[in-house]
Amino acid sequence: MLATSPPLPTTFTLSSLQTCKKTKTTPAHCSSPPPPPSPMDLQPKRVAVCGGGVIGVCTAYFLAKKGASVTLIEKSSVACAASGKSGGFLALDWCDGGPLASLARASFNLHRSLAEELNGTESYGYRPLTTLSLTVTESEKQSPPSRDKNLPSWVDGPARGLRAIGSTETTAQVHPQMFTKTLLSKAVENYGVEVVIGKVDSVGVEGGRVESVVLEGGRVIESDSVVLALGPWSGKFEMLSSLFRVYGLRAHSIVLEPKEPDAITPHALFLSYYPEQGGKPMDPEVYPRPSGEVYLCGMSSEVELPEDPEQIVGDPESLEVLKRVASTVSSHLVEGEARLKAEQACFLPCTDDSVPVIGEIPGVKGCYVATGHNCWGILNGPATGAAMAELIVDGQSTVVDLARFNPARFVGRRRKG
Repeated sequence: MLATSPPLPTTFTLSSLQTCKKTKTTPAHCSSPPPPPSPMDLQPKRVAVCGGGVIGVCTAYFLAKKGASVTLIEKSSVACAASGKSGGFLALDWCDGGPLASLARASFNLHRSLAEELNGTESYGYRPLTTLSLTVTESEKQSPPSRDKNLPSWVDGPARGLRAIGSTETTAQVHPQMFTKTLLSKAVENYGVEVVIGKVDSVGVEGGRVESVVLEGGRVIESDSVVLALGPWSGKFEMLSSLFRVYGLRAHSIVLEPKEPDAITPHALFLSYYPEQGGKPMDPEVYPRPSGEVYLCGMSSEVELPEDPEQIVGDPESLEVLKRVASTVSSHLVEGEARLKAEQACFLPCTDDSVPVIGEIPGVKGCYVATGHNCWGILNGPATGAAMAELIVDGQSTVVDLARFNPARFVGRRRKG
């Protein structure tokens, strides 16, 4: 749980006030000043952001940076779900040719600038890295094929078909939990974001406009705007589930600490992995981290989402498969040469059209949603947050065109499932 801080005092200037009026009868001389602004004009926009994952935290950060008075509401603890257990992989152009292209490119560049602003190299493990694709066949472990001289030295298992699919210019990584918490700490300390731990029960609406968020237990947080960034739990919130479907895809991961961390070079691996018992290949991913850890993920399936993120457990068989993958890929990652630091699972928020939902909810003025980012949540968090901040404060987004992500696209469409 993150410590909360009270909102910082904010100073507002009225740069647009004119002290001279120009009229037909007094073309160029000064007249009496306009009436002073009302107290309401001087108040910052009050925004409640519901959800303490990377999307909610990025939204809160950019809103507060633009002068909004932000309350972040999180049910459990910040970055406790996918934002704390994902790989943290970033790619500039892997979404090119699809609806996410502009969002991903804008967000990749924002990650770079945030890393400079927040000392991301030290504070949350930001670094560019080379990304490789290769094929690993488990049955060849005893008699591996001729080793490709271009393979990283630590990849000493039966690997072939090496291909570079990302360079230090186009792929990078962060530690997702550290990134999310660092950004929120900055938002709290510098911009006065308030953090509230509590479960959102409902959004108060009067006359078609948002006026509050109501928490379980009855606490009411008055708000001019509300952002619902609930990840896969969006599907359990009636205001959203009545409009579109968000479901959770459970993905598994393990974190290993090799005895010789300095031997592990910054190469992300995307595998076509053929298990010894045959069948279709799997597609696990391997991400070494600057801390010396090695993160492996894969083995996803659609299962029922628990109410509480702290109740998420992985499938033991899927976790065992990932350990087997690790030991096949590298002798540095076998049991005894690496300590198993974590075995875990998280749920990725998915939509029926595989496109995130970002924008104002039809028919409810001031109520916004940002969810459905699937496996690209960490990558697309910054641009989503910056775009939401512009949309709420300025009335439109310039950092990225949100038209493709508008929740209004679901109006009149028959829901699946």
